[in-house]
Amino acid sequence: MALRKLLYLKMELFCKREANMDKTETKRLTKKAVDLDFVQGNETIVQIGEGNFMRGFLDWMFHQLHQKGLYDGTVATIQPTPHGKIVPVLQAQDALYTTILRGKLDGEIVDDAELIQSISRGINPYSDWEEVLKLAYSPHVKWMFSNTTEAGLVYQKEDYERGKSPLSFPGKVTAFLYERFLYFDGAHEAGINLVPCELIEDNGQVLKQIVGRIAFDWELSDAFMKWVDEANIFCNTLVDRIVTGFPRGEEDVWAKRLGYEDHLLTVAEPYHLFVIEPERPIANVLPFQEAGLNVKWENTAQYRELKVRLLNGLHTMMFAACYLAGETTVSGALANPKLRRFIETGLKEELLPVVEAEEVEKLAYAETVLERFENPFLAHQLTDIGMNAIYKFQTRLLPTLAAYEQQNAEPKRLLFSLAALLVYMKPVGKEGAFLKGDSGGASYTIRENEGTMSLLEEQWSSFDNSSQSLEETVSLLLQAEELWGQDLSRYRQLVSLYVDALLNKGALAVIESL
Repeated sequence: MALRKLLYLKMELFCKREANMDKTETKRLTKKAVDLDFVQGNETIVQIGEGNFMRGFLDWMFHQLHQKGLYDGTVATIQPTPHGKIVPVLQAQDALYTTILRGKLDGEIVDDAELIQSISRGINPYSDWEEVLKLAYSPHVKWMFSNTTEAGLVYQKEDYERGKSPLSFPGKVTAFLYERFLYFDGAHEAGINLVPCELIEDNGQVLKQIVGRIAFDWELSDAFMKWVDEANIFCNTLVDRIVTGFPRGEEDVWAKRLGYEDHLLTVAEPYHLFVIEPERPIANVLPFQEAGLNVKWENTAQYRELKVRLLNGLHTMMFAACYLAGETTVSGALANPKLRRFIETGLKEELLPVVEAEEVEKLAYAETVLERFENPFLAHQLTDIGMNAIYKFQTRLLPTLAAYEQQNAEPKRLLFSLAALLVYMKPVGKEGAFLKGDSGGASYTIRENEGTMSLLEEQWSSFDNSSQSLEETVSLLLQAEELWGQDLSRYRQLVSLYVDALLNKGALAVIESL
């Protein structure tokens, strides 16, 4: 008995020692931890938006340029909203992070991890606006990229107090350009190339128009507006890569594989496409193509129609319904036979028919969409797709709904997805600056702009306390033009029926009946 106890104690000490060794061996990612000592080039790129997509798409691309010796300019990334949490983590890791590409490319399995070194630093403009101004005053800065989601590229009336960051993304751009204009005394060569990556049609021109509107609000000079128009080049873009971000639940696996702990691990599929359409020719384009990247400097229209209406549209169409049905990821939803039928039928019978493209091209793209969604390596969280989902519905699915309206038709799965979206947006409480939803006991964060969240809270609470009926609640939400850009109350009858069924029968039962 004593011998057994002694052996047990020795084994326990051994396990503790091994555990401690693992802890000491796995260090937090920094330059020192991975023995990196390199001199970065000048900051030539300002990037507004530091989230998963930009890290797994654009910043990965710049790293490829660096690795091939084609470009040495670095990226200064700026937090777009006051609620951002990435910049402190980025700074703690010496602006390093790892991109993990997983999936199939040209029939071959890809499973690669790469330490990305293209970012120089992260900046919180709300506490360090002077650092943003230094970039505006830098002759090295030639490019500004952004991704603040569709909800970020909108006009917001606000004042500009010099020395303080504007709240909105277009406000920051306007202030940046104005301070640059003043510092360089309106020199033409001080102009930059602006490349917004938000999934909005003609996003470059939309940004330019909003900058003009804000400049008018702020009573900035005609000379400034002339400089904005003539010295700067705004580009329309189309971006395509599924980036799922941090691999939740796999932290220890990746720490062991990589040899360090990275709090900004960014998982993405291997496929990528970046289409850039400048409003006029750019003298020195970035050498993406020379690096073998799938970047095209041409008109975005033909690429946008397929990508936004089918890939992004299907994401938005499926996410709420599938989450309410108990799934948490895109691939998990497709693995469920009942949900898969809903997804495939919605894609082929409701989204595809009204997309303007050659039939063969549409069908081929639809098949690649399903294949990319099924990527077993990507845990694409449905709740991530749900961020700013009301605005996404407006930009990605309302054009499809409008096409059916011209045919006097009501696509039932599309309208069901609208109903599922409203139910998903039913708050049960608050979570910091956002709202909290609940589905089957699982809570999730409802992330929308303040006005949208206020309206959702007001209408759903009126229903919960019996101040108004369900049909009245749905009707008031649908007619709110601030949510959809138009009055959708013409669909209230069918959407109300679906909402009622979702609340009383459950999502899976309703989906089976479609």
